[in-house]
Amino acid sequence: MRIGVITFPGSLDDVDAARAVRLAGGEPVTLWHASHDLADVDAVVLPGGFSYGDYLRAGAIAARAPLMREVVDRARQGMPVLGICNGFQVLCEAGLLPGALTRNSHLHFRNRDQRLRIERADTAWTSAYAEGQEIVVPVKNGEGRYVASPAELERLEGEGRVAVRYVGGNPNGSLRDVAGVTSEDGRVVGLMPHPEHAVEDLTGPSTDGLGFFTSVLKAVVAA
Repeated sequence: MRIGVITFPGSLDDVDAARAVRLAGGEPVTLWHASHDLADVDAVVLPGGFSYGDYLRAGAIAARAPLMREVVDRARQGMPVLGICNGFQVLCEAGLLPGALTRNSHLHFRNRDQRLRIERADTAWTSAYAEGQEIVVPVKNGEGRYVASPAELERLEGEGRVAVRYVGGNPNGSLRDVAGVTSEDGRVVGLMPHPEHAVEDLTGPSTDGLGFFTSVLKAVVAA
């Protein structure tokens, strides 16, 4: 299965995401933000970093990149899309996920290994986990605080669209400890922590993040 990884100016975790795809058993495909061609990929990863230096708002300019038009169209047709950290910000700015990511409540960049709880184990990116399973992956962000209106938060909770939640301490002040959310169909997922940095014992705190990438391979086969 071909999994595209988009590189924007300022991306810094695109190579890590591609490696995670490869370790999961997929074929990573490098995609450039200014292209109009998704190169016949089966799914897309929007990696972490600081696209366009986070000018205006984090992810705001990248969300309007030429290739994102293709991503939005294909996502609405059911193509799986994962946004990690800056990629999550891009998905929110592009309208594929609700809410927004704002400056951390404590106004500091936070970098640490973070416990998470999988709240939805039936999305295209989380089926390798059990609902309620706790995992440990790194978090590193300065604008990672998830916010939404009270009505939007109630809707997300009621529809079961909180995919991942912080446990053992909230690193950025995200409302209701939200670490990641999913689209209505479970095909688009965005999360602030970095599963691509937890795929090998040598370099990560665990291999807990690999399940995001093995999950999508199963989802593509099932589709």
